[in-house]
Amino acid sequence: MSTARFPEGFVWGVSTSAYQIEGATTEDGRGPSIWDVFPGGRNGDPACDHYRRHADDVRLMKDLGMAAYRFSVSWPRVMPTGRGRLNGPGLDFYDRLVDELLAAGIAPYATLYHWDLPQALEDEGGWTSRDTAHRFADYARAVHDRLGDRVGTWFTLNEPWVAAFLGHGSGVHAPGRSSAAEAFTAAHHMLLAHGLGLEALRSAGAGRAGILLNLSPVLTPGQLGDMESRPSEEDAAAVARIDALHNRQFLEPVLRGRYPADLLALIERTAGLGHVRDGDLDLIGRPIDLLGVNYYTPTVVQARPGAVADPAFPGSEDVLFCSVPTAVTAMGWPIVPSGLTLLLRRLSREYPETEMMITENGADFVDVVTADGIHDVERTSFIEEHLRALRVSLEEGAKVRGYLVWSLLDCVEWADGYRRKFGLVHVDLETQRRRLKDSALWYRDVIARNGLPDGRTRRPTLETVAARAGVSRATVSRVVNGEASVSAEARDAVLRAISELGYVPNAAARSLVTRRTDTVALVLSEPRHGGDALIAAVVRYVTSMLEGAGKQITLMLADTADSRRRVIQHVEARQADGVVLLPPDDHGPLAERLARTGVPVVLLGRPAVASLVPHVAVDDAGGARAATAHLLAGGRRRIGMVCGPTDLVAVQDRLAGHRDALREAGLRPLLALSGLDRESGAAAARRLLSDHPELDALFATSDDLAIGALRAARDLGRRVPEDVAIAGFGDIDAASCTTPALTTVRVPAEDQALALARLMLSRLDGRHAGPVVLPARLVVRDST
Repeated sequence: MSTARFPEGFVWGVSTSAYQIEGATTEDGRGPSIWDVFPGGRNGDPACDHYRRHADDVRLMKDLGMAAYRFSVSWPRVMPTGRGRLNGPGLDFYDRLVDELLAAGIAPYATLYHWDLPQALEDEGGWTSRDTAHRFADYARAVHDRLGDRVGTWFTLNEPWVAAFLGHGSGVHAPGRSSAAEAFTAAHHMLLAHGLGLEALRSAGAGRAGILLNLSPVLTPGQLGDMESRPSEEDAAAVARIDALHNRQFLEPVLRGRYPADLLALIERTAGLGHVRDGDLDLIGRPIDLLGVNYYTPTVVQARPGAVADPAFPGSEDVLFCSVPTAVTAMGWPIVPSGLTLLLRRLSREYPETEMMITENGADFVDVVTADGIHDVERTSFIEEHLRALRVSLEEGAKVRGYLVWSLLDCVEWADGYRRKFGLVHVDLETQRRRLKDSALWYRDVIARNGLPDGRTRRPTLETVAARAGVSRATVSRVVNGEASVSAEARDAVLRAISELGYVPNAAARSLVTRRTDTVALVLSEPRHGGDALIAAVVRYVTSMLEGAGKQITLMLADTADSRRRVIQHVEARQADGVVLLPPDDHGPLAERLARTGVPVVLLGRPAVASLVPHVAVDDAGGARAATAHLLAGGRRRIGMVCGPTDLVAVQDRLAGHRDALREAGLRPLLALSGLDRESGAAAARRLLSDHPELDALFATSDDLAIGALRAARDLGRRVPEDVAIAGFGDIDAASCTTPALTTVRVPAEDQALALARLMLSRLDGRHAGPVVLPARLVVRDST
């Protein structure tokens, strides 16, 4: 094959899911799903109105030259209660859709479960009940009975890891459970559903059948930068544990009929093994025809004694999930196309007989609609770089039969609603008008030529060369800089890739040769809200990471008018290649003034006013919403809030999240404003509890204020949590040492620091860099 061409018969297409695009959630007999009642769901919204406009959407796909369309069937549209009676109008819709596809020359690929479990089954236990797996088999048989004469490829489940561990472990997806034991139980029952569903499809005469898994190479930060590096024994153990939880928990049962021994020990310790019965794994491990691989980004971890387990990865204590020093999507997901090559190389080596298809790959970026089109260069570049990485895998012999972009349309991105834009096609939610983005037109041309264009959308990057040569970015940089430490074989591979791709080394790759300053200014303005611990962590980790990337750090203060002027003069004189500005409060005009120098600037914290300067922030609103929802789930209905100064952006966002959660519960907020310290928090809480003795919970916008509230409750003779539950925000060291221990929202300082460093490196490399919003995680302790 030539550099640009793909194999004859390679399948090009797109993927969607029913809940995300269909709408019509209460029409024609459809029953409610878990996503229709989940607080983050969009019940009743039209989504993309695909239920009515599917014929138009099929015409769009035909015009773009798609050979395949992977859609999902809505279980509650076909079986409103998840069992028994079939809904004729629901099946009729999929009849029409399949007929439209076939008439357009597009092969239908049907996914039977893409997370929209009928709520009636959830009320009976959902995926924690073994019976749900048997109900799934009945549903699979019923759908095949109607569509099996025209649908040749079937997938049982989409991404069971997400449905099990985000839906039952961390609770950020429907059904919103937060139990490690239930997450493992749900995961096994989903795999059992796959096995039973596969058996039902086979017995009904299905052609090809398989499953869709979201897979991710698990690496240490050192391996990400240099694949030739060997991790420490502790880091290697951390990688193996997360790989077992994320990848092998599903690959091994499906493709080898067994659970990994190290994972079984972890499951037994967390959930027991009573839900795993004799014969289950034989069913689960029956041969499949096609493995759907959904790839977005790698997972980067390292050992960190004392780190608390991520609820989405039960058993991950003492493991730190690291930020990745590269460009990111609008969701903050690192863009690492070579991770796809690594993943496919691993799958081909360990499961050599398995045929694969890339069934999801795509990215969320901020799109701007203009009179002459939607010029989404970043999305086009993302897809192109991943297709080039896929080409490397095909040359290595990977059995990948096709590539499906996620997604056809901008749609509902689950709990994130409509603000995420993954589509090749823009959808105006007011008018439902469809508009092709530049990425759709580019993809149409790729399909037409069955290969990539000779010219590139954007210049080749270190990442592209690394994927082509099968080496790390660090190795490419060393070759570009003429270092003698690179082996002759690796050097030849890199030089060959550079020649084939027409790569021109950029400033980051040539920094050792051109002798730029290689200095980043770390600028500290005066902290306002007790952020000393955060600032210390940021200084430590940002310095460590940037120095590890070959940068020198200049620490500068900007706490007076004179010092701010000196900082600006320093940067204008090009004595720094980049600026990291912190802390998050009151950046003032300094950030915008620095940005006008043309030197890359990144901020810690969301600016009060919309800014073009990239920043790293925490999802303060989401964290406050989760804390308030936790209090509500515990039966608390009279909740007061101790609120810090509302001129602080973080406090504004936490207040907004708290109000949203109360509004959804039909409640109104009750606030007491305070300062920043514990004494102020105690005074505000004392006022609330004295003026409103019926209060049964307090939420504070910081842990210091919450600790003050604990003191106030004790002084007033109120027991915590029996009389009043108290939750804070921040998870400072003292939060776990209070009496009782404080429920709070964790905002890991290390993650913010690593994300800042990653964003800075991305900007120094000349890549697109948007804001990064990190999740805030609820930590439940005795105070609630």
